[in-house]
Amino acid sequence: MTKTLDRRSFIGAAGAAILASPAIAQVADEPSTGTVEIEKDISQAVRRNISSFRSLDWRPYFNNLNNGAVLVDISSRALHFWSADGATYKLYPSSVPLTPDLTKKGRTTVVRKVEGPTWRPTPSMKKRNPEWPDFVPAGPDNPLGTHALYLSWTYYRIHGTHDTRKIGRRSSNGCIGLYNEHIAQLFSMTKVGTQVLLI
Repeated sequence: MTKTLDRRSFIGAAGAAILASPAIAQVADEPSTGTVEIEKDISQAVRRNISSFRSLDWRPYFNNLNNGAVLVDISSRALHFWSADGATYKLYPSSVPLTPDLTKKGRTTVVRKVEGPTWRPTPSMKKRNPEWPDFVPAGPDNPLGTHALYLSWTYYRIHGTHDTRKIGRRSSNGCIGLYNEHIAQLFSMTKVGTQVLLI
């Protein structure tokens, strides 16, 4: 009987620890801990990433679903998609800009869709990081991942990433990043003219 209780106690304690882990992972960083979420080098250790998975209704954000609608919530680091007929709703974790000055909010639209995008740093990126290459072809080293939705705002995209550590973090120079499998899904559902709102 003692062995059974010991085993149960061990299993119970292990189960409690496993169940507690996701809650710890979603706690926001506090300034007093010395943990800095804004990182210049994603390879540096960051203890937590944050993404909130809460379903939303489109009506507070859009007057209609003409051409479909994409809502990006910078605070919760989540991208919401509604199809034009309202039958399809998708929610994806995303990466967001590093700092408020790199963040653009407001209404825009998808103006171009590219599978296998190439990448060039913007003039401001090149100024901040002169060592960056002038051009990166499509492929595993491309920061735009496998697909990109170009927005009506110059230099702004919703795109994939090959560096999955960025998702759920402040890690971009202004764009919104998704896992490659998620951007492929979103790419197939959106069209030129899909309305986009960043809040």
